[in-house]
Amino acid sequence: MTESETKGSSPSRRSLIGWGGAGLALGAAAAGGAVAMTRTGNDVDPVGADTGGAVDFHGANQAGIATPVQDRLHFAAFDVTTTDRAEFVQLLKDWTQAARRMTAGKAVGEGAYGGLPEAPPDDTGEALGLQPSRLTLTVGFGPSLFKKFDLADRRPDALVDLPTFAGDALDPARSNGDLCVQACADDPQVAVHAIRNLARIGMGKVVIRWSQLGFGKTSSTTPDAQTPRNLMGFKDGTRNIAGTETDRLKKFVWVGDKDVAAKSAWMVGGSYLVARRIRMHIETWDRTPLQEQEDIFGRDKGEGAPVGKAKERDEPFLKAMKPDAHVRLAHPDANHGSTILRRGYSFTDGTDGLGRLEAGLFFLAYMRDVGNGFVRIQRNLATDALNEYIQHVGSAVFAVPPGVRDKDDWWGRTLFSEEA
Repeated sequence: MTESETKGSSPSRRSLIGWGGAGLALGAAAAGGAVAMTRTGNDVDPVGADTGGAVDFHGANQAGIATPVQDRLHFAAFDVTTTDRAEFVQLLKDWTQAARRMTAGKAVGEGAYGGLPEAPPDDTGEALGLQPSRLTLTVGFGPSLFKKFDLADRRPDALVDLPTFAGDALDPARSNGDLCVQACADDPQVAVHAIRNLARIGMGKVVIRWSQLGFGKTSSTTPDAQTPRNLMGFKDGTRNIAGTETDRLKKFVWVGDKDVAAKSAWMVGGSYLVARRIRMHIETWDRTPLQEQEDIFGRDKGEGAPVGKAKERDEPFLKAMKPDAHVRLAHPDANHGSTILRRGYSFTDGTDGLGRLEAGLFFLAYMRDVGNGFVRIQRNLATDALNEYIQHVGSAVFAVPPGVRDKDDWWGRTLFSEEA
């Protein structure tokens, strides 16, 4: 928690019989109105409201980073089970083709019905009749992937293994992964459908290691819109990078030519993703006096104004806050200018068996450099007063390659094209 196509080119059903049936739980809640977006390179332009429209899959950078944040999330980390590099590369190509269709609101392959009765359908069918809902699919590669396919010499220096931070209680079953897929949409069923179908396509080659459903975005890349609130009731992400701030995106998010050595030039146009599952001690927080809550954050709960100021977006005076206030410790001025782009979501996964909500923040942040971004900020948060009410219980870091540029491109081509 920091401040700061057509069907014609699809594989045939007979070639996809091996895509059958990994079962995943479905999210069933209804979502609010959508905003259609188109994307060209780093630019994000609104083209309509309440349309459930599509976000362009192609671009210099992957969608789902600077794209206006959608209402719902299904995030999945995968372990790679195949040792055949060519087979894995083909999977990435198959995934790209499926993602290209799903983000356009189309069924995978030849669809969910009307094909061979003797074969499983190419698409699971639960998104039939639903709009694209601004679905974006974003892929990342974990540190362990580079070991599995003898790519250690191509691992970017900026893809560091995260250190152990003060207060961490990480569950290995909810951490790490060879690769990840972040599915964001305004309809939860559309997001879950996407992950479910990618898992089906990957059967025998990859397996889901862990996954997380999210609702209620906790940060925004559209600062002109109302700032969302986290489960503690406070506005979150006031100072987040906007998807239209191309200069700040270039400075803090996108990997540039000067950021990489020759071995990792494949990352130019990409970014780095840190995912952290943060459990909130909701019941304790709910018994905390309002003034103490506001002192902990360094903002008032109603307007979101920093201490001593009247409006949410007034520049904070950090020295007016308590030394351990969250905003004071997370602010770029307290971290040598370090800034990250956040796309987190709230989650609630039932109870913990003791009558307490298993709820909190699924923190997602993109940055140009992990060490100078998340690691620096998180270390500075070691004395954060908020730590009494939260605990980091899951963690992962991924290199997010550049975008898929056209219909002949595929996820990870820049990494694997010389190796496959």
